[in-house]
Amino acid sequence: MAAAGDGEALRRRGCCGGGAGSVFPEESFRSWSAYGRALLETGPRLRDRATARSADATELHEVRGRSGADMKRELTWWDLIWFGIGAVIGAGIFVLTGQEAKEAAGPAVVLSYAISGVSAMLSVFCYTEFAVEIPVAGGSFAYLRVELGDFMAFIAAGNILLEYCIGGAAVARSWTSYFATLLNHHPNDFRIHAASLAEDYSRLDPIAVVVITLICLFAVVSTKGSSRFNYILSIVHVAVIGFIIVAGLTRAKASNLTADFAPFGVRGIFAASAVLFFAYIGFDAVSTMAEETKDPARDIPIGLVGAMTLTTVVYCVLAVVLCLMQPYKDIDPDAPFSVAFSATGMDWAKYIVAFGALKGMTTVLLVSAVGQARYLTHIARTHMVPPCLAQVSPRFGTPVNATVVMLAATAVIAFFTDLGILSNLLSISTLFIFMLVAVALLVRRYYVAGETTDTDRNKLAACLAVIIASSVATAAYWGLSSGGGWAAYAVTVPAWAAATLYLQWCVPKARAPKLWGVPLVPWLPAASIFINIFLLGSIDGASFARFGIWTAALLAYYFLFGLHASYDTAKALAAEADAARVEEGAPKAVAGGGN
Repeated sequence: MAAAGDGEALRRRGCCGGGAGSVFPEESFRSWSAYGRALLETGPRLRDRATARSADATELHEVRGRSGADMKRELTWWDLIWFGIGAVIGAGIFVLTGQEAKEAAGPAVVLSYAISGVSAMLSVFCYTEFAVEIPVAGGSFAYLRVELGDFMAFIAAGNILLEYCIGGAAVARSWTSYFATLLNHHPNDFRIHAASLAEDYSRLDPIAVVVITLICLFAVVSTKGSSRFNYILSIVHVAVIGFIIVAGLTRAKASNLTADFAPFGVRGIFAASAVLFFAYIGFDAVSTMAEETKDPARDIPIGLVGAMTLTTVVYCVLAVVLCLMQPYKDIDPDAPFSVAFSATGMDWAKYIVAFGALKGMTTVLLVSAVGQARYLTHIARTHMVPPCLAQVSPRFGTPVNATVVMLAATAVIAFFTDLGILSNLLSISTLFIFMLVAVALLVRRYYVAGETTDTDRNKLAACLAVIIASSVATAAYWGLSSGGGWAAYAVTVPAWAAATLYLQWCVPKARAPKLWGVPLVPWLPAASIFINIFLLGSIDGASFARFGIWTAALLAYYFLFGLHASYDTAKALAAEADAARVEEGAPKAVAGGGN
């Protein structure tokens, strides 16, 4: 009965509790004077939140209980595999393949896809262990809150939300492009030219907004219904991909692939790999569905790893087929497969390609809508953003408010912003988050508060510092140097390997996974850190400037609002827990006194 009472208390506190349904119902926002006092305490509160770490049980029970109704557990590994395929195979392969083959890597774009695929698979392993151990809607936000604390989790959360908004916007604008191809029009025929706006923001895209609105309706009504719709579309999409591969090979010329395989060298391959990571983005949305999975320990590993394996193979095969069909210099950067079929005498096939691309992009948008809403829901449960966004509809069993807010933001970005700006900025956010998740996994395996000794904790911190610093140094040298010198790598790469080896042999593991674990720890997580940071070194400086502006805006919001709301919530919950322990201890004290 006590547990039930606690659960009801948490549900009452959940969405918009207190403050007559105000956006921020916490104590610090009850009045201007209270807010002023909170701002004066920013320093102590930041120290508290920067070091505060959540617990598995807290995320699984107390935090999840703040949404009111529970999400429905209806998904199996079959659903997750199709969600994974639907989430990933979309705009990236149909748009960016041509751009990077023509301008960055040549036929070696297949190696770029393989490198990005390896990086994504390493991240998939890390995500899978967390999703099995902490099956909640928060995904990487919840994992980082448990292992790296509230502050780092919030920085990651802001970039997660940016990733989803930008990714959805990029796919929606690509949807318009392929829709235009299907109707024998140029994409800009369906866009409104606003000459008064900057060039990269002047092509207004109303079709993208309409598509996002329809996807929002699907995502709100039912997760299981969205799953069925997704794998029906995904089956059609896979059939179209099969057609592209078979028909493309009938027009293949080996000389197109082998005559000048890597015209832009190794740098071109890695530069393309950093951009093409965009094509793998989406699998993390599947981890947010763990809360709605029937058997997380079985379904999540099969779903995530299976989907990523299939996706990587498909991408590499499609890249090979494209480069066999045309010399890389002739590949169209906007609609590569459609133009390739036209150039080889199969003009009719471009309609099948465009139809398949539209199907793929629709599933990407759908899975993205489902995933991003669940991220925002869990973030709102911690009160870092307004808690009203955490509400789960009792009727639909879905987070309606979070879905609508995220897709509204996505629609605004899609309406204005050019795809080129979106893809690079998206890759930075995603690689940064994946790197943090790998760090969090190492912390999870080697550190448990109250059990790990200070000496072992310091050893872990030193190893992580060397792993990250050597990875950053490698990426910085790669990104800034124009020559082919290898002296710096002879220092940074062995330093990374030595730190990882020391972590393996000299720091005892503090925890073993209960259900499913990443193999070859610490090597796989350390490799994930290295390759994600290294790929960041291949992204252009303008994208990093935009990333810096976004991060500054995040910090401003956090110091003004998120910090104080989450601080008040944490203290209120701690007070409730203390009161509950006192109540539970009272009968025991009486019994003890009687002896």
